Amino acid sequence: MAKPHLLICMHYLELGGAESALIGMLSAIDSQRVEVDLFLYDHRGELMPYIPQTINLLPAIPEYTMLERPIMELLKHKFWRLAAARLMAKFVTRITRHRNTKRLDDASCFFNMSRFTSPILPAIHSEIEYDLAISFLTPHHIVLNKVNAKRKVAWIHTDYTNVYVDARKELPVWERYDKIAAISEEAMKKFIQVFPKLASKVFVFENILSSPLIRKQANAFTPHDMPIQKDGICLLSIGRYSNPKRFDEIPYICKRLIECTPTRIIKWYIIGYGTDEALIRQRINETGMQSHVFLLGKRSNPYPYIKACDWYIQPSRYEGKSITVREAQILCKPIIITNYPTAVSQVNNGVDGVIVPMEINTCAEGISHAIMDENLKQHLQKYLQNHDYGNAAEIEKIYNLL
Repeated sequence: MAKPHLLICMHYLELGGAESALIGMLSAIDSQRVEVDLFLYDHRGELMPYIPQTINLLPAIPEYTMLERPIMELLKHKFWRLAAARLMAKFVTRITRHRNTKRLDDASCFFNMSRFTSPILPAIHSEIEYDLAISFLTPHHIVLNKVNAKRKVAWIHTDYTNVYVDARKELPVWERYDKIAAISEEAMKKFIQVFPKLASKVFVFENILSSPLIRKQANAFTPHDMPIQKDGICLLSIGRYSNPKRFDEIPYICKRLIECTPTRIIKWYIIGYGTDEALIRQRINETGMQSHVFLLGKRSNPYPYIKACDWYIQPSRYEGKSITVREAQILCKPIIITNYPTAVSQVNNGVDGVIVPMEINTCAEGISHAIMDENLKQHLQKYLQNHDYGNAAEIEKIYNLL
């Protein structure tokens, strides 16, 4: 009897929470039970080497590789129709931004791009009818329109009440999926607030993390570019340099934190990349935090850094469910997160982490109180050591969908 055939589609495998979550899912799938094809729109990213050998990586299709390239590059390679569609999407996004006072995030902009480009893209592996196709990251037009499958599932990775959504335009896309997977209970609730009509389709599928694999990678090397100082406190944050992660306010928080914690040397390291890098650097200079806040850039294996830091900090404006927080919990690292709407779904305040206020001054004061409380730190670490935050069994939900 032939094994069920699964297709998973994703943009690329650069460093990011969704990309790491995908690697976790691929690693958990039993190749004896399911045949898996992976289609990446572009074969790039630091996580490419982590694709398991049991996964069939489909060949790249030229049109898809150009989807997120600069428009001038599309013109140079004579992708005229794609370039025209991208320009139209840009125009519509600009109009929407002008009418909407809320800052548009990347997902909102990509929705317009996908809406205009997907009609002119070729089909993906059209000779096969898959048993299940997964669109792992928004926007979800491509799997909907370019894949032949008996059932289709779309993934939610964020808090939909915190991004600009034109529900009238997006609803027809979501409606055509058989199921919608949210990475946390809170992310599911937020999505249903925006799309109440879709409540019956949504279920929780948490990001899959392998505790043994993460612990093994954490021992790969010692991060000499994040030195640990005597009498110092080493803080670490990981994520895209983008508005949701709120790294642009770390210099302000750190400045106030130093004022609250004069007896200790504070060093705050940030691993990641993204469009807000120049803004973060500007604010480091404005606040005089050059000796306290450091951008480390991309790291294909961030786990030794998590293992080496004193506290892991997630200062986000909003999250679906931060994968790096779970990774830090697996490595028994004390965690501080801001009180974003879905925070309580990830941290039990005072038990396996600390939740601090969002406002800059009270945020810094909350961090200062936590990092100076050695009994609290030991309590958190002891709790984390006695609990397993891995969840490889979550993959059973995929088998049930098949």
